[in-house]
This record gives sequence, structure tokens and C-alpha cells, in this order.
Amino acid sequence: MFELLITDIADFKMPNKSCLAQDSARHPALPPSSGAKQPRHEPRGRDIAPAMSPPAQQRAERPDCAAERSADGPARSVFGSEAAHDPCGAGWQPAVSPTGSRQGVDLVHGLRIANPRYSRRPVCAANFRALFAALLLAAGAVALPAADEIPVAKFTDITRDAGVTFVHNNGAYGDKLLPETMGGGVAFLDYDNDGYPDLLFINSTWWPGHIPEGKSPTTMALYHNDGHGHFTDVTKGSGLDVSFYGMGVAIGDYDNDGLDDVFITAVGGNHLFHNDGHGKFHEVTQEAGVGGSTNDWSTCAAFIDYDNDGKLDLFVGNYVKWSSQIDLAKSYVLPNIGRAYGPPRNFAGTFPYLYHNDGHGRFTDVSAQAGIQIRDPATGLPMAKSLAVAPVDVDNDGWIDLVVANDTVPNFLFHNQHDGTFKEIGARSGVAYDAYGLVRGAMGIDSARFRNDDTLGIAIGNYANEMNALYVAQRDSLLFADEATQAGVGPASQKLLKFGLFFFDYDLDGRLDVLTANGHLEPEINRVQSNQQYRQPAQLFWNRGDSKGIGFVPVPPDKAGTDLFQPIVGRGAAFADIDGDGDLDVVLTQIGGPPLLLRNDQDLHHHWIRLKLVGTKSNRDAIGAWIKVRVNSQTLWRQVMPTRSYLSQSELPVTIGLGNADNVDSVEINWPSGTKQKVENVLIDRPMTITENR
Repeated sequence: MFELLITDIADFKMPNKSCLAQDSARHPALPPSSGAKQPRHEPRGRDIAPAMSPPAQQRAERPDCAAERSADGPARSVFGSEAAHDPCGAGWQPAVSPTGSRQGVDLVHGLRIANPRYSRRPVCAANFRALFAALLLAAGAVALPAADEIPVAKFTDITRDAGVTFVHNNGAYGDKLLPETMGGGVAFLDYDNDGYPDLLFINSTWWPGHIPEGKSPTTMALYHNDGHGHFTDVTKGSGLDVSFYGMGVAIGDYDNDGLDDVFITAVGGNHLFHNDGHGKFHEVTQEAGVGGSTNDWSTCAAFIDYDNDGKLDLFVGNYVKWSSQIDLAKSYVLPNIGRAYGPPRNFAGTFPYLYHNDGHGRFTDVSAQAGIQIRDPATGLPMAKSLAVAPVDVDNDGWIDLVVANDTVPNFLFHNQHDGTFKEIGARSGVAYDAYGLVRGAMGIDSARFRNDDTLGIAIGNYANEMNALYVAQRDSLLFADEATQAGVGPASQKLLKFGLFFFDYDLDGRLDVLTANGHLEPEINRVQSNQQYRQPAQLFWNRGDSKGIGFVPVPPDKAGTDLFQPIVGRGAAFADIDGDGDLDVVLTQIGGPPLLLRNDQDLHHHWIRLKLVGTKSNRDAIGAWIKVRVNSQTLWRQVMPTRSYLSQSELPVTIGLGNADNVDSVEINWPSGTKQKVENVLIDRPMTITENR
């Protein structure tokens, strides 16, 4: 009955084509026109939990769009309530009363409908199904899945035993400069091509003039994997033993020489290191032309081939316009604490970078002509406050797109136009805002076809007191609805401050699960909010395979082990099979402390395949390729994409769980070059390398 009710309500709310046409011509969710009223991107006060107010009684507009609309103003429904446009471009919806009504169902877990602190924007039509699911969940009308469904697959903390002694240094000395609480990238990479994923931890360093006596500037740390999950620190003499205020990392073979290179984002300029082989790197930032500005604070980065020419280009996200002088001048304080880390609303926005790979080790900055420099329509100033990026072919047209997670401003979806340019359609597609037209504090991001069909999902970890987002493609692949509540990854994540986030199949049952690394920004947050802690446990959601109901279930410690849930100041997160046993292990980083290297000790006897792709016409790393596996009447899609999570990179080889199946019906590779290739004689429970046909 639950599914029928959701379907009925969703169908009732969907507008007809004439309604959509009128919306497209009129509303600022589309490219702004003269005189159009712009959406309010009102940021929230950080570190103060939003006060809950009862939801308003909503009056739904009839599906025939019977409303009195004026050319210059909002629609007025036949019920007499003022109607506002939904930011997803999916149809007209009733406006929300600022005072609310007791006739609505009281919601828990922070479902904000009538909080006057937020811009009063309506529920998207495409999101109504998720909202209705939330109502039923809150009312107790839907039974949650039983915990005994969840398999036992425990993670073991092997950080010290594996030889990892790295400790992140944020350089904090008391002035609470914002970059101190935002770093912590990490990468799994096979820098020496021995088939075993190595580890690279990104580090910050001491601020100028504030190096403690007896201390030296700190550097990133490179660890070599012996193939059994034991690591040796090989940083010294590698060429990566240089000090700067590092943030994130991107891994990719930009010159197609068979060795993966390293790009590091930082405060004060970025750095590109060429892999020379034999464990040696040298910096080529200046000659490559990818350093950015010394005034930049760069965060996320991704190697992608956006023009399908076989060479990896580079996308770089910037956070806010920052300097220590600007930060100190803001004088941000919290009650009973004093100076605190300020929210991003205190700082101006930025533009990201897009660098085209011209070959021969050189790049050209094409950011402006590519269409990725987005300005706030109200101020004309740069809008982006980017922390993470998910490169993915959203509409399956063979060209990679970019979904950018922004903090307290709308998220972006850069749709590839096939001519070297992108069109920003975040608001139109439904990924820019939450279900109520509000911006959120987006941190980490990943994308996947997590339902084992053609449906793409985009998951985003958001700030404390905000749920995870799970934007799911609708019938139109460029329209998304946030189904986090309905799918089960929403309310359970509400309290945590989420950073690293990724899809992975930790129990090898063939379904992609979700993990988040969590931790607050403010060390003394508990003095302001009693329900918040600086150190927070990770969260793991098991995918139970229900595509229409509650698909994900939070995994308790007795199922995944207590080590995974150690409270840390979590930031970066990545996965790889570090010991060659077929299952995926995890690394979590934290601010100002050691990482957690967690070995997956599941013993479910599930089968798997593991593919490393090598491009010939495509970029050599095959970044952007899709693997399509048919097994037991199901279709499993997996993308070759190291850029996931927050400031981090996971391994390039793709592990695909098969559950109890000991063979596959077919495996097909969709290469970035546009060619399709069937894989014969697929090895089960053994890694194999697939080279693109020339």
C-alpha cells in the first residue's frame, strides 16, 4: 500500500506539458531573464540547530495546472493560495506559510517546511514522492527493515599494524583560520604499477611565522604497499617530500606514459607532480600551467577527458575567497567559546578552473570559454564555494559531465555540450537545492547506478543538522529528485556533519552501499550544541536491494565492527583492495590526527570480478569508462572513476561483487572513445586487465 500511495501522489502532482512550457518561459530556475525574480540563496547560521516549526498545511494545485497566472507575478491557485515555482523546473507548487499549521503532520529529523529562518521555497513536484515517504515514516506508517537482514562484515583497524604512522598537521596555533578545519585528502594509487594500491596522505603545514620550536615543516606522506596490506613510508627522496598547505588530490596519467601522476590542491597555489618511475616524482606545475593563483584556496580536483580526445584534462574546484587577513577581520565568535571557525557565508565565492590538456605536458586554462564560471545573478559576483566534484556522464550521451557540491550556495551540474563547453543546469535538473528549494552545506559527493539498472544516483554528504542528499534520475535523465528519505540514507544522517562519502560494495553482494566519514568543524561545538560532538563516528548504509521502498539500512557496530565507528574528526575517505583478497578496504582521514586504515574482514564467500582497464584510443587510465555486467538477469553498471568523496581518490581498478553467482552472463566495456568491447573468458575471484581494442 505504501508504494501505491507514493505513486498515486507523485502522479497527481506531475504537471502537464503546457504547464512545463509556461514554467520554462517564465521562471528564474532557468537562465535568468529581464525582470525575473531570482531564487533566494539564503545561507544558514552555522553551528546553530534550526528551530523546528510545525509544517504548513499545503494545498496542492490540480494536475491540469488550473491556476490564475499573471505575466509578471507568481501563479495563484484555484484554492486561493499564492503559488511559487519549484527550483527543479518540474512544475508549479503551493507556497509555504511562514507560520505553519497544526493540521500538518509533525515531522522529525529536521524536515523543514515552515521555518521562517529559511527562504520560503516550495517542495519540487519531482520530490513529492520522497516527501510523502517522509510523512509516512514520521507517522510510523512504514515498518523499517529488520536488522537481521544485514550481513556480518566487519572492518578491523590495522593502521599501526600496517605501518601507517602519518599524522595530519593543520598548523593551528589559536587564531582559528578556516583552512585548518577543512583539509585531509587521501588517495589510493598504484604509483609503481606493481598491481598493489599504495597510499598518499595529503598534509597541510605550519602557518608562516608560527612554526613551534623544534618542529619542521610537514609534508604529504607516500606509502608503498607490499601486496599484503603492509605499508612502508617512502616519502623521503620521492620528490613529494615538499611542504605547502595541502588540501586535496587527483590522480591520473595525464601524458599516457603508463605511470599515474599526482595533482595536489592547496591554499596559495596548486602543484602537479610528474611520475618519473622507480618511485620518483618531480614538480612540473609551472611548465604545465596548472598552478592557479597564489591567492586561491583550491579543494577538489579531477582528471577527466571532457572532449574525448584521449588525453586527461583537469578540473579544479575553489572554495572561497580567503586570506588570513580577511579571516581575522571577520571576528566570528560563538557564545561561551569566543573566536570560532567562520561559516562560508562570511567569504566571497570563487570560480573553478578547467584546464585543457594540449599534449606534451602542457595545459591551457579554458575556464571562461568553457562556461563553468558561474556568477550570482543577484550580485554578479563569483558564486561557487566548491568542496567536491563527481564527474559522470549524467545523460548517457558519451560525454562526461560534472556535478559540483557547493557549500551554502546551489550545487552545479555542468552538462557537456560536446563542443568544449558546458551548460550549468543545476537548478533545472533538481540537484541545486534540497526538496524545499533551500541551499545546503554540501561537502562530499559520489555518483553511481546503485539500483543495478540505468537509474543514476548522486549522493551528497551535507552539513550537521542536514540530511544526506540522494538525487535520483527520473524518466528524464536530466531531472533528479532527492529521494534520501525514501531510500533510507536521509534521517539517520541528520545529526552528523558529513564529509567523505562514496558508494562501494563492501559485502560483495552486487549492490552498492554507502559510507560517510564525519566530524565537526568546531572543536568545542558541544558547548554550543549539546547534541553535537567534534569527533563523530563514520556511518555505513547497507543496500538491501529494494528499488521502490527503503533501499538502504544503517549498519550497526555488531554487524560491521566497532573499529569502523571510532569517533574521529573525519574528512577524506577512499577505498581499495589493499591485500588482494577481493573485498574493499577503507581509509578515513581526520584533521590534526592519524588516519584510520580499516581492513575488510567479511567472510561471506561471495564471488567477485576485478577489472583494470587500459585505454588505447581512450585515455590510458580509462577514466570515465563504464563496465556493464549481466549476471542472473541483473545489470550491474560500474564507472572507472577515482574521483569520489571529499578531496580524495579511490583506486582505479573496479571490483564488482557477484554475491553467490560463480559466473557472469556477459561483460561489456563502454570506452570513453565511444567504442564498445565485449570481454571474453571473464575470470572469477581473480583480477584481470582489459586493454581497449585498437
